Amino acid sequence: MAIGLSEEHGALRESVIGWAERNIPADVVRGVVDVLTTSAARSAPDQKASRKADQKADRNADRKADRKADLEVDSAAETRPPYWSGLADQGLLGLHIPEEHGGSGYGLLETVVAVEALAERVAPGPYVPSVLASAAILASGGKAQAELLPGLADGTLVGALALTGSISGVRDGDVLTISGVAEPVLGGALADVLVLPVSTDRGQVWVAVEAGQAVITPIGPLDLTRGSAKVEVAAVAVPAERLLDGLTETEVRNLAAIILGADAVGLAAWCVAAAAEYAKVRVQFGRPIGQFQGVKHKLSRMLVALEQARATIWDATRATGDERAYAAAIAGMMAPDAAVLCAKDAIQTFGGIGYTFEHDAHLYYRRALTIRALLGPSAEWADTVAALALNGVRREMEIDLPAEAEPLRTAIRAELAEIAALHGVEQRRALAKAGFVMPHLPEPWGRGASPLEQVLIHQEIRAAEIKPPRLAIGAWVVPSVVSYGTPEQRERFLPATLSGEMVWCQLFSEPGAGSDLASLQMKAERVEGGWRLNGQKIWTSLAHVAEWAICIARTDPGKPKHDGITYFLVDMKAPGVTVRPLTEMTGENLFNEVFLDDVFVPDELVVGEVDEGWRVARNTLSNERVSLSSDSGVAGASVPDLLGLVGRLGRELTPVERQEVARVVGEAHSINALSLRVTLRQIAGGEPGADASVRKLLSTSHAQHVSETAVNLLGAAAVAAADWKLGDVGYWNRAILATRAMTIYGGTTEVQLNIIGERMLGLPRDPEPGK
Repeated sequence: MAIGLSEEHGALRESVIGWAERNIPADVVRGVVDVLTTSAARSAPDQKASRKADQKADRNADRKADRKADLEVDSAAETRPPYWSGLADQGLLGLHIPEEHGGSGYGLLETVVAVEALAERVAPGPYVPSVLASAAILASGGKAQAELLPGLADGTLVGALALTGSISGVRDGDVLTISGVAEPVLGGALADVLVLPVSTDRGQVWVAVEAGQAVITPIGPLDLTRGSAKVEVAAVAVPAERLLDGLTETEVRNLAAIILGADAVGLAAWCVAAAAEYAKVRVQFGRPIGQFQGVKHKLSRMLVALEQARATIWDATRATGDERAYAAAIAGMMAPDAAVLCAKDAIQTFGGIGYTFEHDAHLYYRRALTIRALLGPSAEWADTVAALALNGVRREMEIDLPAEAEPLRTAIRAELAEIAALHGVEQRRALAKAGFVMPHLPEPWGRGASPLEQVLIHQEIRAAEIKPPRLAIGAWVVPSVVSYGTPEQRERFLPATLSGEMVWCQLFSEPGAGSDLASLQMKAERVEGGWRLNGQKIWTSLAHVAEWAICIARTDPGKPKHDGITYFLVDMKAPGVTVRPLTEMTGENLFNEVFLDDVFVPDELVVGEVDEGWRVARNTLSNERVSLSSDSGVAGASVPDLLGLVGRLGRELTPVERQEVARVVGEAHSINALSLRVTLRQIAGGEPGADASVRKLLSTSHAQHVSETAVNLLGAAAVAAADWKLGDVGYWNRAILATRAMTIYGGTTEVQLNIIGERMLGLPRDPEPGK
C-alpha cells in the first residue's frame, strides 16, 4: 500500500523507489550519519564543566583538545547530498510547482507520494525542507514565486522553513525590517532561501530571505540523516517582493502536517515491512517469532497505525478551505505518533540487534522523534481538531468519479424515478426485481454492477429518498444461495429475501465453536429423503423472529476439521427447533441459543455439495460489496451523536475532554478515509488491500470509543440506568453496554489481528493444536 492510489501514482512511486535504490545506497546514508554524528558530538554540552576546582587543569587541557578537534572536523560539515542534482533531473523537487515556474505542474499529492517513497529509505539531505519551503512560497501567491520557485524546482536553490521563532518586524513603507531568532529550522544549514515567521503590529507575516542575510548555526541533531540550524537575523530589510502576504499560519501548519506527515508515513512503512520480514525468519524456541501471537499482534497494530496515518495524509491533500485545516490537523495528530510507534516497536521486534548503532532502525526512530518535535505534540493538534469539530466543521468524503459515470447515472436515475413513485412493499419488491438491492450480484438477482455502477446506484437511491429493504442476515444468505444454490432454491428464497419480506438468522456459532468455527460439533445424519440435525447453536441474532436459518453441521465426523461439513437451509418453525432468548448485559434480547432435536431437513435444502459446506460458509462470511458508507459509527454511537451531546451539555469541555473528543473524531475520519480508499481502488479494478482489513478492525471498536467518551463527559450523572428513555444519560449508558459486543460478534479483535498479520504482512500462521 502507499499514499497514492491511481496507476499514475503507483508508477511515480515505483520510479522514485527505483531511482533511490540506485542513487541512495547505504554508504551514502551512512556518510551523512558520520558527518552529523560528529556535529552532534561537537554541539554537546561540556560535561566536564561541573568538575571540582582541583580538576581545573585537566579540564582546561580537555578544552584545548576539543578546540583542536573542532578545527579538524570543519571540513566534514553537512553538504548537499551527492544525488541532489539527480533529484532535480527527475523532477522530484518541483512536482507541485506549476510549469510556468519550472515545475512539473502536478500537485501536493504527487509530492507526498515522492516524500513517502524517499522516506522509506530514510533519504538524507534537505529534500523535505526544500519542498516544504517551495510549497509555502507557492501558497503565498505573491511576487516571490517567479523569483524563487524556478531555482527551488531545478535544485540550484535549497529552501528551508521555520515553524517556530521569535522574530519581530517593523514596517517602513514597503520594506519590513526584521530581527530575532528562529530555531530549530530543519535543513537550515544547507538552505539558500529561508521562509521565516515574523511578528508585526499587524499580526504575523511570512517572509523569504536569502540565507546570506542571516547567521546560521548548525544544531547537533537528533536526526542523523539531516540537520537543523539556528537562524539569527539582525536588522534585515525585506523588500515587498519577498513578503509572503498571502501565506497564513494555518496554511503553513497544514502544509507542514501534510509534507512532514508523509515523511513520517514513509518511515513507518519501512519499520512495518522490515520488522515483519525479520519476524518471519528470526527463530526462537523452535519457531519464527512472527508466529507468536504477541509479536504478530504488535506488528498488526503497527500496520493499523500506518494505514490510518496514510489515509489521513492522503485525504488532507484533497481537502480545501476549513475542511483542509480539519483534515490536516487530524493528519498532524496521527501521522507523527504512528511513525514513533512503528519505529520503537520495530526496534523491540528486532531485539538486541535493533538497538545497535550499526542497524538502521535507530535512524528511523530518530527521524520520527524529530518530526514529532517539529510539528508539536499530538495533543496540540488534537485541540485544533476538537475546536474545528465543535464549531461544526465536517469533512465529507466525496468520490471523484470519471466522466463516463454521467450517462450511466442518468439511466439509473430515470429507472429509480419510477420505483420512487411506488410505496411500501411494492416499492421494495420493485427495487429487488430491478437488481438494485444487491447490484453487485449477477442478474436477475442483481445487475452484475461494476464498482462504479454500485457507487452511482447508492448515491441515486439516497438522492431519490428510497429506503432499501433491511436484509440483516439475509444480506449474507443471498450471495451464498446465488453462488451455490440450486435454481429451485434461488426462485424459492431470493425474491422474498431481497425485498426484505423473509427474515433469516445464522446457525453457525456453537458453545465450543465461536471464532474457531470449523470445530463445530452439530451432527447431521443421513435419513430417507434428507438429514436429521441434532445439537446446539448460540449467539444467534434474530432467531426469535426469523422464518429461516442458514446452518452448518458436521455430516462426516471422520474427515479433517474443515471437511465433512454441510450447509443447510432450516425452517425455524420445523418440529424440534427450540429458541431460547439470551438476555444481554443491556437487559435486552437480540441473541438466542437454538436447540435442534431431530430436526428434519430435506435434501432439496442442502446448499452446495454434501461435505463441502465450509466453502459455502466462507462465501457467507467473506462476501462484501463495495464499501460506500461514510458513517464510521453505528446507530446510537457515532461521532455526530457525540457532538450533539456536547452541544447539550451546556458547559465548556475541559482540556482532557477535548482531547478525548478529538481522538474519536480523528478515528472516525480515518475510518471514513479508509472506506473511500477501498471504494476508489475497487472502482479502478484493484483489490481493497490493507485498507479494508484495517477499516474493519477499527470499525468494530470505534462505537465503543465513542460511547466511552460520551459517558466520561456525563460525569457523575452516568450512575443512572442504562435506559434510552431516560434521555442522554440512559441513552449513552445503554450504548456503552451494547457496544461491548461489537469486538466479539463481528469477529473478535484478536482473530482480526491474526488475519491482518497473516494475510497482509505474510506472517506464519498459528500452529495447529498439538503440532
